[in-house]
Amino acid sequence: MIHPTTPLLVFSGSTRADSLNLKLAKATADLASAAGAQVTLLDLSDFDLPIYNGDLEARGIPADVIRLKEALHAHPAWIISTPEYNGSYPALLKNAIDWASRPISGNAEWAVGAKPFAGKVVGLLAASPGGLGGIRSLSHLTPLLLQLQCWVTPKQFALAKAGEAFDAEGRIVNDATRAGVQGVIDQALWAARKFQG
Repeated sequence: MIHPTTPLLVFSGSTRADSLNLKLAKATADLASAAGAQVTLLDLSDFDLPIYNGDLEARGIPADVIRLKEALHAHPAWIISTPEYNGSYPALLKNAIDWASRPISGNAEWAVGAKPFAGKVVGLLAASPGGLGGIRSLSHLTPLLLQLQCWVTPKQFALAKAGEAFDAEGRIVNDATRAGVQGVIDQALWAARKFQG
């Protein structure tokens, strides 16, 4: 059973307008909202995050890095839907995580890089037009999140042949797919509720 007061952050590792993972993230947010969760659908295209490098960081942390840290930190549970690029997750997602995990010197609130990540419950989804559904991206993303002290749900879901999975309004058309996504939502929110006490 979903606890209605648990905030859930949902976002895609792709910002392409017709992205299958963006569609899956939106459908996931709708399913979680319908079940009573307090959902925030985050779009990484709303954040101006240059490619990370130390020289740029030394000149000052971009304002949108702080915004991203705040959004991640404010939600005890997340669902990430990621594409698979060359058997792994995309540079866009890695860059966002790299910036969000940077400690900020002289800033007492963000002096610890892992703060936005530590103790967060993260459910993982992937969508791909291929037959494996992007499952290999999840096998690479999981250890990265564990390194940052997240708790990754054992239940994950990879949506194969994702180009056929949504109707014209972006809703999931297959009951088995809907159940797979709902299982990740339920497990993430259940664990976040347990960890919150």
